[in-house]
Formats: sequence, C-alpha cells, structure tokens
Amino acid sequence: MTTDGTIATTTTTPATTPAPATTELAAPAPAATVAPLLAGLDERLPGLLALYEDLHAHPELSFQEFRTAGIAAERLRAQGWEVTEGVGGTGVVGVLANGPGPVVLLRADMDALPVREETGLPYASTATGTDPDGNEVPVMHACGHDMHVTCLLGATDLLAAHREAWSGTVVAVFQPAEEVGGAPAMIEDGFLDRFPRAAVCLGQHVAPAPVGFLGTRPGPVMAASDSLRVTLFGRGGHGSSPETAVDPVVMAAAVVMRLQTVVSREIGAAQTAVVTVGSLHAGTKENIIPDTAELRINMRSTTPAVRDRILAAVTRIVRAEAAASGAPKEPEFAPINAFPVTVNDGPATALVQSALTEAFGEGRVFTLPQVITGSEDFGVFGTALGVPSVFWHFGGADPALYEGVTPDSLLENGLPDTVPANHSPHFAPVPGPTIPVGVTALLAAAAHWLRKETPGAA
Repeated sequence: MTTDGTIATTTTTPATTPAPATTELAAPAPAATVAPLLAGLDERLPGLLALYEDLHAHPELSFQEFRTAGIAAERLRAQGWEVTEGVGGTGVVGVLANGPGPVVLLRADMDALPVREETGLPYASTATGTDPDGNEVPVMHACGHDMHVTCLLGATDLLAAHREAWSGTVVAVFQPAEEVGGAPAMIEDGFLDRFPRAAVCLGQHVAPAPVGFLGTRPGPVMAASDSLRVTLFGRGGHGSSPETAVDPVVMAAAVVMRLQTVVSREIGAAQTAVVTVGSLHAGTKENIIPDTAELRINMRSTTPAVRDRILAAVTRIVRAEAAASGAPKEPEFAPINAFPVTVNDGPATALVQSALTEAFGEGRVFTLPQVITGSEDFGVFGTALGVPSVFWHFGGADPALYEGVTPDSLLENGLPDTVPANHSPHFAPVPGPTIPVGVTALLAAAAHWLRKETPGAA
C-alpha cells in the first residue's frame, strides 16, 4: 500500500485490549456460512507459512515481480485454476468457474519497496534491485504484500478443494506494482474483455493493528494520492563564491519549508490532507553549487476540492520560491503517479462487515472512524467494471506490543512507538496467527456472494 506510514494514525482497536498473540498456526473458529470452505485450512498452514517466509526473503520491485508471479501462477495451475500470466506486465489472473452464480474478484498485490530491512528476522530480505532511475537499491516487503499473496493463494486452494460448497466464478488477481499504480496497467491490457466480469471486487491489506482484528468503513476508505517530480533550476558555481551563482539547494530548502504551510494554513482543520517531500537531490560535492535540485512531492486528499487546492498551492509555492531566488528558468513539474480515493460501496461493505463478524465474532470487526490517509489503486477495478468494491484492513501486529494501551489513547495519539507501521524497515506481520486471519477474511467475504442454493429452499 502506498502509505508513507500514514495508516498508523487511523487504525483503531476494539473496546478491550486483546491478549498477547501466539505464534501457533491456527485458523479462527469458522462461522456457519464460511465453515465448509475452511475445512483443511489448519493442515495447509505450515505450507502457507513456508510460502510467506520465502516470499518475504525474495521481494521484488514494482513491475519486476517475475519470481513472485511465477510462484502464484504455478500454484494456481496446480490447484486447478485457469491461469493467464503477463497481464499488465507481471500480473497473474486465475479463473475458477464453478456453476451458476455471481463472479467475485479477489485481489492481492505483489510488489515490494526500496527499503533496507531491519527486522532481524531469520528470513529477512537481503535482496537488491534496480529502481526506475537505474540505481541499485535494497528491497523489502515493508508493506505486507507478501502476506497478501500468501493469503490469496491459501484462499484459492480452499476454493478449488471445496467446489461442492459454493457456486459461481472467482477471478483471483495477483496485481503488480501497487506502489506505483499497477491496476490501471492491467485494465489497459484488456482486463475487462479477457476475463469474466465481476459483480463485486474484494480486497484487503495487512495493517499494524493487533492480529485478529479487522476494520473497514463505507464510502471513502483511503485517500487519493498525487506524486510530482519537481526540478528547480539554478546557476552552478564555486562554493567559495556563491554570489556568482544561483543556489538551487537554498531554493529547494525554501520550497520544502514553505510547503509545510499548505496543510496548516490553506486547508481547513476539519479536512484531511497531507503534503510530504520524500526526496530531495542536488549536487555532487560539498564545494560545488549545482545547476539543479530535484524534489519528489507526495500529496494526499479525500475530496476533489481539497486535491485541487493542494495541487494549486504546491505549484504556486514552487514557482514563487524560484522567482524569489532569481532562478534563470521556470521550474519543471512531472507527474510520477496518481491514485484516486478508494471508495467502498455502502451496501456491499455492510455485507462484508456482517460476514467478517460471523467469522471472527463480535468485537473483532470495527468501523474505521475516518479515511485512512494511505492510498490504494484497488478501487480502479471496481470503477472500470462499474461494480461495487470493498476494501478492508486486518491486523498483523503482536497484541503484546499494545500492552497498557487503551483504545481511547490509541485513537487520540496513534500507534505506540513500539509498533512499526507500513513502509518502516521494521514492519513485519506476525505470520503464524496472521495468515489464517487473512485467508478466512477473504473466504468469509466471498462466501456471501458464492452461496450455494439449498435445494427446496424458499
């Protein structure tokens, strides 16, 4: 998920502090609706744990998920799915038709991040990759997409094994490049025409909430995101004679500081917005004033009006600071990526919340109090298909990390310092108890649409 770590501020816990997590592999007690699909999950958990650890140790950057995609395709074929590879680059789509009924799309993302892992886990990543600019970078599953792939492959295995328990068609989507917007690439590659058209799209994301707890909300659930590459132009010179140059480093510093006023002074206190300068590059040596400086700016918003206001403010500030510094050339703006607001369909979300509550019990499923400022491209599928979509978050953190933290203080202050958030080099779900939660959640949600009619039922 493209979060910049912001998911932490809106994740909540239920009314009671959960007991410490165990590393034992055990599936949740099944509800009646999903129970037939969960038969055999316990026996599969050791294999799913091994799969997760393998995926975690071998992360791949966006649009480079060749190994991960190959594993997903191989396992789907072995389970009996019809498999198509190379969709939108490295995407994999599995189709399992099982009689009359709705088409349900289940999605997992596959890509990792350019982060050096610092978890100290025995299966920690030491992988490196080449980023779009040609730089060698460390690579880590710092956002949990390895967990998403594992859970969806567990769900597809059980769906294939228990065809007598459901009816309809499932489209399992293993999506590339969520971090940079890979869903549109799959749509542009003919997704709508090549595969059965879903009646509902379902997706999930592991979060730094206590394992065993799940959250979602109807309507907007995750923010829009816009990223820009801004190039500032100066005039190079010797560091000993700055008066002969126009220093783009000072110009960039002024831009960074001024951008901090956009949210604090131009966006209403009741509105949700974030502006982050995540990258600033200039120069090659301490005594050389460079010609240019490059900033990479990320903006989050939850309404079109706020988005427009932020984009206008960022553009205005960058140009004004360049003019104030005497820049010899206007700044250049280049879009990097853009994600729309992720919107959950109201009635479909109510059905999913009901299904998850049946599967996990009262007090385990909660409604997020506000829009998460992280962003997702999952909603692209539902929008393109013109059908409802529902996206939820499931906890993957050891509840022992929340010891002594009350729900009220968590809502007010965010995550405790002991809990790493998504995109942190320390982020890693507790896999033993998290995997069965993710598998069960997917199956429970899908089961509401894939119910097999009982003969003679009214």
